[in-house]
Amino acid sequence: MSFLTLKNIQKHIKQQKILKNISVNIKKGEFLILLGSSGCGKTTLLRILSGLEEKFTGNIYYKNRDITKVQCNKRGFGIVFQNYCLFPNMTVEQNVSYGLKNQKYSKNTINEKVSEILNIVEMKEYKNKYPHELSGGQQQRVALARTLVLSPQVLLLDEPLSALDYKVRVNLRKQIKEIHKCLNITTIMVTHDKEEALAMADRIAIMDKGEIIQIDSPEKIYMNPINEYVANFMGEFNFINEVNDNFSFIRPQDVKYSFEKRENYNEAIIKSIEFRGEFYRVNAETEYESIKLNINFSDREKLTDKIYIKCYNNKNI
Repeated sequence: MSFLTLKNIQKHIKQQKILKNISVNIKKGEFLILLGSSGCGKTTLLRILSGLEEKFTGNIYYKNRDITKVQCNKRGFGIVFQNYCLFPNMTVEQNVSYGLKNQKYSKNTINEKVSEILNIVEMKEYKNKYPHELSGGQQQRVALARTLVLSPQVLLLDEPLSALDYKVRVNLRKQIKEIHKCLNITTIMVTHDKEEALAMADRIAIMDKGEIIQIDSPEKIYMNPINEYVANFMGEFNFINEVNDNFSFIRPQDVKYSFEKRENYNEAIIKSIEFRGEFYRVNAETEYESIKLNINFSDREKLTDKIYIKCYNNKNI
């Protein structure tokens, strides 16, 4: 049984189609990521789910109940935005307790809930701090706590990590994933960062021009992309050949290489070498095609003007 269902969601602005017939079933406790470039419609879809976007066609079902016309504050969903939206004149504790006070919870209940959620997001020791005294990552954790303290059935995250430094993003995405597992809360997150999506999602929905192009597990999205757009979006790749309109591709890390002639290996001329930290990216050309491949850091000194390569584990798209 589907926990949350979007059925034939469409959105137009004047003559432009923003969303085109979006249909997806989301399981209880699932972590779904909407992944795509800017302008693909992913944030609009999240706003429709939250109830913030009203002018659209299609239906939203939550626990088999049609909530398409239900106001956002009546859905029991929580949303966290990219820009935190914290009250600057309130402490961490006051920010997190704000929604509970509006819902007329008792003082003891508020204190218990706030203490528990601040402990979960590891911000309890900062409860008396003001937003301007916190780092960006800490402010985002407070924003997350303020939403989670209301015990939402569905958590919606709109690019929550995009404004943060890389190390902070990595730490916070681990923490969000741990919180998701701890609370078993159905989570739908928007991002344009494929690394985030691969690391955090149970399933990824790749969006382009208002459509879901492919929805599947991170492993299948990466290893078995449905078309060239998905393959390219998820990382660099090589086209090997074209047979009956079916393209064969291989990731650079899957290209075998040797510095000596070997059976079933093709000679390739090295055109350029790029340092990528843990490996070197080599751009080479065989008699038939251009190939990108990764060379181990320890093999750098062995590189000359040519290399021998073998493409295996290639996929058709």
